Amino acid sequence: MIPLLSVVVPFHNVEPYITECLKSLAAQTLDDIEVILVDDGSVDGSRRVAEDFAARDERFVLIGQRNLGPGPARNQAVRQARGTYLTFADSDDVVPPEAYELLVGKLAETGSDLACGAVRRLVDGELEESVLHEKVFRRPQLCTHITDKQVLIRDRTVWNKVYRRDFWERCGLRFPSGIYEDVPVAMQAHVLATSVDMVGEVVYHWRKREEGEHSITQRRSELPNLRERLAAIQSVRAFLDERAPELLDGFDALVLEKDTVFLFQALERAEEEAGPLLDLGRAWMAALGPHVLASAPSLRRLELHLLGRGLISELRAVRDFRRGREDVARVVPRGLRVTNWYGDYPFFRSRRLRIPDEVFDARDEVKLIARVDDCEWTGAEYRLRAHVAFHRVDRKISKVGLWLCDGNRRVPLETRRRGRYGVVASIDPSRLHGAGPWRLQVRAELRGLVFKGWCRDGESGSAWRFSVPGWSRSGMDIPQ
Repeated sequence: MIPLLSVVVPFHNVEPYITECLKSLAAQTLDDIEVILVDDGSVDGSRRVAEDFAARDERFVLIGQRNLGPGPARNQAVRQARGTYLTFADSDDVVPPEAYELLVGKLAETGSDLACGAVRRLVDGELEESVLHEKVFRRPQLCTHITDKQVLIRDRTVWNKVYRRDFWERCGLRFPSGIYEDVPVAMQAHVLATSVDMVGEVVYHWRKREEGEHSITQRRSELPNLRERLAAIQSVRAFLDERAPELLDGFDALVLEKDTVFLFQALERAEEEAGPLLDLGRAWMAALGPHVLASAPSLRRLELHLLGRGLISELRAVRDFRRGREDVARVVPRGLRVTNWYGDYPFFRSRRLRIPDEVFDARDEVKLIARVDDCEWTGAEYRLRAHVAFHRVDRKISKVGLWLCDGNRRVPLETRRRGRYGVVASIDPSRLHGAGPWRLQVRAELRGLVFKGWCRDGESGSAWRFSVPGWSRSGMDIPQ
């Protein structure tokens, strides 16, 4: 019988974890599977565990190779796979029971080439958010594509997915040797797919190792590891430049956000290896688009500037500053006639270092915060209390205006200031002339910064709405 799904599991010296992984595969609610275990030259007890599973469950097949790495191991298993669909699992991770049934079911329903789902990090037996996959699966969608849903640029792993095997073979997908072999393949699959299904459910538990041999991700700030990471980044950029250049800026921004952190961590600990690490860091920056470097957040721009100049002790000080803040760093104004806004970071306008002001420019990082905290009927009018501030700016806003809008009409509200960020306004129902719903808009000014936006509900975070039940003009409730 041809299995519906082939699950590929390479392993190398993972005796403390492999049992839990294989148990999770055996317990899948989709039982029409084959599990191809590839022993990548293990010298601990991992192979014995795999042999026991293969002896007890005919769906498990064990093959082996000398230690060549996970890429060649996966390629060998793919050549033997018989399933209509194909997926991958790392031998120290865990797959939730309904994951494969869900992903295969979506592909059968839609005809897409691959389906992917949310990931949680398994840390000391507890599940946490995977920061690598944050924001990706908040709005699931079927039959989409990475060029339409560019948040999928953040989905760089192969094991939270199920692929049609004929799609995999038709595109000639193949894992390279070395570390980070899955990043280029994951990006290629997303771009080459005709359509992709995104599901919001968690389909994979990615373990952070607590014992045993350190995984690749735990050695990610070592120099050879960083070189391999750069090679993977360059490989992905070359592919995107040819097949989907519109994704390059998003990919570069993700590299600056996530990958450069490991380079900084290595430089913080560096002693004798500082020279090669600096050379590697400059190669990283050279591999990315210059306009992406310029548009990086201001604190990251400062770190990159110090890296480019080889100022390691100053870079360490900035990294300490970043870690030492319980909240985000402030943005402060400078200038009399023309006000600019800068990150309040170390070495700003240092005479010794002479770092250009534009490195600290944070004007584009200031955001409006506007929320309605309370709205109550006084017997004659509604009294609304709101909070209006600029994110990262610890100053009272000079001008605030509020008005209600139903899409066609605007009703300005008289406002009074209460404290540093509080705003109080009164709503006379007789001025509204209709049920609504009405939304509350705000305009705020402070030293050259001007923002306009909608107020959010203080509890739910959704857009705040005010409606007049039955077109009544007194004694009304306020659905929000």
